[in-house]
Amino acid sequence: MTGTRRQSTFLLFLGLLALAVVACSPAAGDEFATEAIQAERTAEVEKAEIKDSDTEDAGDDQPDSASAGRDESDENTGDAEDTDAMEEQSGDFADSEATDDRTNGDDQGKGEEPVDAPANSDGDATVPAEVANEDGFYTGDDRNERQRIISEGWATDWNRHTVPYSELLALLPVRDGIPAIDEPTFIAPGEASAWLADNEPVITFEHSGDARAYPLQIMTYHEIVNDEVGDLPVTVTFCPLCNSAIVFDRNLYGTVYDFGTSGWLRNSDLVMYDRQTESLWQQFTGEGIVGTLAGAQLTFLPSSIVSFADFKAGYPEGMVLSRETGHQRPYGQNPYPGYDAIGQNPFAFVGVPDGRLAAMERVITVSLDEVDVAYPLSLLFEAGVINDTQGGQELVIFHMGGTSSALDAPVIQLGADVGATGAFNPNLNGQKLTFVKQDGIIVDEQTGSSWNILGQATDGPLTGEMLAPIIHGDYFWFAWAAFRPETVIFGS
Repeated sequence: MTGTRRQSTFLLFLGLLALAVVACSPAAGDEFATEAIQAERTAEVEKAEIKDSDTEDAGDDQPDSASAGRDESDENTGDAEDTDAMEEQSGDFADSEATDDRTNGDDQGKGEEPVDAPANSDGDATVPAEVANEDGFYTGDDRNERQRIISEGWATDWNRHTVPYSELLALLPVRDGIPAIDEPTFIAPGEASAWLADNEPVITFEHSGDARAYPLQIMTYHEIVNDEVGDLPVTVTFCPLCNSAIVFDRNLYGTVYDFGTSGWLRNSDLVMYDRQTESLWQQFTGEGIVGTLAGAQLTFLPSSIVSFADFKAGYPEGMVLSRETGHQRPYGQNPYPGYDAIGQNPFAFVGVPDGRLAAMERVITVSLDEVDVAYPLSLLFEAGVINDTQGGQELVIFHMGGTSSALDAPVIQLGADVGATGAFNPNLNGQKLTFVKQDGIIVDEQTGSSWNILGQATDGPLTGEMLAPIIHGDYFWFAWAAFRPETVIFGS
């Protein structure tokens, strides 16, 4: 690793630490995290790390291949020397060694009640639980001591999980250290323009005529908003480490769930928890991975990251999440400056990233009929439009400039222009449309109508029409590939 990359990694860690300190600061109005609790938890975690380290040193019989895997991981995800300081503050990374058999979870329990799995009645931590049973569940509570300390008092059923605990990194010493927004308030776009620049990225979601924008300058500091849009209870989520903005229906089996941040990560991705059963959920897949609801699947809802200007133009009556969140945060500032640089290492990712693309390459992704496809942003920059068919589904991918990265410059509105994307069904009113980009404008070849990034026809014979959205994501490649390793890369 070069000196520049070492410095970049260390600066990123300082940014994450600062974010955690701000998030846990009682001065910011958080009732759940005082400085005394944080200091006590951190001290307990450090003691647990020392004990874990001593145990590992005394009984380390890892084969050479495992050691070689860790050495290769250092080259790809961060030099061991760089993580020493991180371990002292945020947990021992060695306890979260990568495994080759990651659980995807997309099909498991989808649309069904969770499968009952046999539980270890005594929860003996000495019972190995690294092999899933035939139903895909790990049974028995084999958390390490640090994980037990951090989760003390949680009502989670730890005997029921779909992933091994060795894959879970307990990053923050308190749950809800990054506070979700449970009572969001909204303002008109004109009012938001006083502090939200036109090029700033927002998560946009619309249901039953109710369109809302969730600025990433706010989402970066909260990661979860529990909301109701057009009478639909939803959870809007954003994991900055994976650049994953995902909206879920939070009505499951007739119960509306509220979600918060657990302080844990898996494959660098946010692990949520629900406040009703205190089960843990993987943000990237929407799957319950630990607890009563392990194996359950949340429903993904179509959303996208676009510029504030695009949102205003597409939804002039839409509403914008207000900065009046009940917390004091430096909204508009990016606590992860330079994180999305193409040569950067993903933070808190243990393992070897899929080498088919650079780890931090941005990809536009879809999952159709059990086919996962990634479209590199670099291709879309050149083409503007990709007409395609995958898994028997016809689709079109749009790209338009004008949206800044939330993870580049220290001030978000000064971030590099990475543009925005949309994925749509090209069939409209019984007619298959094909699209091209001409002079910076997306048009269909059949009618010559113009279209915006939201899939709305803005000029021509089809003005007022709208394409049906296809659920897609704009992610960093390393994260998508970790959860969906069989992904097909378009153009490769």
